[in-house]
Amino acid sequence: MIDTIGSRIARLREQNGLSQADLAKRMNISRAGIQSWECGANSPSTDNLISLAKIFRVSTDYLLDIDAVHTVNLDSYSPHEQSLIFRLLQYFDESASAAYDEEE
Repeated sequence: MIDTIGSRIARLREQNGLSQADLAKRMNISRAGIQSWECGANSPSTDNLISLAKIFRVSTDYLLDIDAVHTVNLDSYSPHEQSLIFRLLQYFDESASAAYDEEE
């Protein structure tokens, strides 16, 4: 399956536990608008693309498939919360590395 902006919006929406109606309400647009993006009938405007990036805490480049790396914006988190997130990511990196070493 081709990864489109619509499929990325749908995936991010579902990962965040939002229905189309929930996302539409947060963006002050209709549910049909969200549905049309997800099925590929239309694309979000620049303003809506920026809103989606903020809601899902990803870059607009990720949504547009310019940069396939899924990034997360941590600016709205406190320095303490950011530190906890980085330590958690480091733990997962170390766990994955240890599992890889065991396979060899």
